This record gives sequence, structure tokens and C-alpha cells, in this order.
Amino acid sequence: METICATGIRVSELKFITLERVRVGPARISLKGKIRIIMVPSRLRSKLLRYASRQGIRGGELFLSDSGRSLSRKQIWAHMKALSLRAGVEPSKVYPHNAGRKNIFKSCMASMERMGVDYLDLYLLHWRGGIPLEETVACMEQLKKEGKIRRWGVSNFDTSDMEELWSVPGGKNCAVNQVLYHVASRGIEYDLLPWMRAHHVPLMAYCPLAQGGDLRRGLYQSKTLQTIAAAHQASISQVLLAFAVRDGRTIAIPRSSRKEHTLDNAGADRLILTEAELAAIDREFPAPTRKVYLDIV
Repeated sequence: METICATGIRVSELKFITLERVRVGPARISLKGKIRIIMVPSRLRSKLLRYASRQGIRGGELFLSDSGRSLSRKQIWAHMKALSLRAGVEPSKVYPHNAGRKNIFKSCMASMERMGVDYLDLYLLHWRGGIPLEETVACMEQLKKEGKIRRWGVSNFDTSDMEELWSVPGGKNCAVNQVLYHVASRGIEYDLLPWMRAHHVPLMAYCPLAQGGDLRRGLYQSKTLQTIAAAHQASISQVLLAFAVRDGRTIAIPRSSRKEHTLDNAGADRLILTEAELAAIDREFPAPTRKVYLDIV
């Protein structure tokens, strides 16, 4: 799952992730008469090499069934379903095959029924899958015509994905791209965010307070962020949110299960960071100077 999300490959392309390709770096994918070069992030490469060592894989495909054959699409979906159940994630937001004509309308209706509404303000494609973008966009536009949704958008789309989306009929009707973004994960600032700004696509930042664990603790212990928070009589969370939405064209969606946290997050709208404070953040959490592939949770 991490390999699919971190590289943006399609389910049908998983067989091209071989030990040899992981060792040398980029993976060359040749499918349906087209050739794509997929970059394997260094962190993922290390994980995959350790996985191959544990599994005793000496060459060839990394992801195989118990019988030693390539994983079928059905087997991959089964793994994804099991993962979604353990994580408590709604299946309609997991399966890329829900983005096709066969399932998207049923999935949309099911979501409306669960929410008790007559339409959805925004319906997102949560990541790329095996369904052609042309088909997904056509379905989204049909849902709009039928009054089931008002707008549609995408999630976890990198620059090349957005460029492809823009080449599809109706693709320019995309209302938003939802990606992970916070002070310690600024990879999108190199090329994705400039592309989105140039094409007037709003950014929806998920995990703007980081995704927990050591990373989040490190942010909340940052002397720089603590100093800025104290200067504004604000919380660290408010500083992080103010940073995420500083350009006025970003929607931050922090997760909160407690009333006091929700109210604290809402207070970030009164906080405007100074140029000096933004420079201090840049020094501790610098933006990338080269292409960095999307962080995905």
C-alpha cells in the first residue's frame, strides 16, 4: 500500500517494482504502449530492500502471492480491504475502482444515505487507481448534472497527475487537490503548489498539525514555534495552522475529536505571522530545493 501511494503507480503496474529497479532507483514501466519512469523515494527504497531481505527475495518482483506468482488485482483489493477495516477507514474512500462508472454512482448514493443528505458539496477521488481519469471525470461531471454533487476534486495528486488531469475533457473543473502539508512536510512547495497556484486550484491541506508520533512531538517542542506562539499568546496548533493557510488560498483540515481542540484550532484565523516569524520557520523547517515526492498518510 505504501509503495502504491508513495510512487503514484497504478495497481496494474505493481509488477514493475522489482528488486533490481529498487536497487538502482527509478523504475521503468512499459504498459499499453506507453513508457513511464517512476521515482522510488529513498525512504521507501530502504524499506523495500529490508522487506526483500526478510522475504529472501534475490531478484524479480517484490510483491508475490504465496504461490510465487504476481499478485492479481483481486488479491490487492483484498489486502486493501483488510487494511481499511483495521484502520477504520470507510471503504468507499479507499478503493480506486470506486472511481469508475461501475461503482461511483452507487458509492456516491451510499455516502449521501450515511450522511442523511440530498447532495454532496464536494466529492473527492482519493488517489489514482486503475480507472482511466477520463472515465472518472466523466462520472464526476454526470454526478454534477444529476445534482448529486456540487463540485468534485482529487487527493494525493502530484504535479504529473494534475497535468494529466488537465489534459482530460472536463478535468479543469477540478475544484481542489487535497494533499498532506505542514511546516515539516513542504515538498509540494517545489513544483506542485506553484502549478496549482498558476492554474487556480485551491490546496486542501490534510494533517496540517502533522500526523502524530515523534514528528508531531518534535514540532510542539520546537523553540522557534514556541517563541512565535508566546509572542501571539497563541497555541502551537494555531501557529501551525496559521502557517498552512498563510497565503489565503489554502484550506486546512485538522482532525479533532474534542470540543476544546476544535475551538483552539478555530482561533488560528486571527493569527497573522510576520515576515520575521516566517523567516524563522524557514530556517528551522526549510522548503525543499529539489523535487520531493508526496508525503501520504
